[in-house]
Amino acid sequence: MKTINFLTNSRPKNLQFAVIGLGRFGRAVCTSLHKMGYEVLGTDIDEKLVTQALTQKIASHAIQLDSTEPESLKEAGIFEMDTVIVAIGNYLQESIITTLNVKEAGVELVVAKASSEIHGKVLRRVGADRVVFPENEAGCALASTLTQPAFLERFELDTENSIVEVLVPKAFHNQTLAQLDLRKRYGVNVLALSNGDKFITNLNPGQVLTEGLVMVVIGSNKNLQRLPI
Repeated sequence: MKTINFLTNSRPKNLQFAVIGLGRFGRAVCTSLHKMGYEVLGTDIDEKLVTQALTQKIASHAIQLDSTEPESLKEAGIFEMDTVIVAIGNYLQESIITTLNVKEAGVELVVAKASSEIHGKVLRRVGADRVVFPENEAGCALASTLTQPAFLERFELDTENSIVEVLVPKAFHNQTLAQLDLRKRYGVNVLALSNGDKFITNLNPGQVLTEGLVMVVIGSNKNLQRLPI
């Protein structure tokens, strides 16, 4: 059955990424991007971690460098990347300086890992376009899975809004979108329906929902939680 992974699979494949910091988080990011077919450069100041990345082939390239030195970043070609992920969240000074270096050099999208709210605020001040809290996000994702098992997939648009893939509940069975009026009743919109092999988009108000089919819904996290699933 097709899922909302198409949202990520449809992104252009010619993007280039650099991941600075090859700890657990950085390695996971490298591995995922590399498996998706993207060009990924991994870097770390620790030669052992760089060697591991090369041996295990989790990135297209991996080199040792000190990311607090702008010249080292420039020579490695990191300033030419489309996206740079600063994954050294446990070393605050290095994380902040590195984020400042790559953003001042003109990198379009800089994502930085933070270990605390204060750390995150500083990262935003020095230019990070997006700040992530992996441990917190993993905990929230687990809680959501445990309390909302009908959510098959979730694509977070930001901290407050998501697109989710959910089974059509019994309460919606054999009713049309017009009859349900989900926008008025729940503050959400149905983007597509899946009948198993393909998605049906551009839904009309007369579209009948059947229990067990999969619907793709967009809305605030608060409103999504109100769905009778």
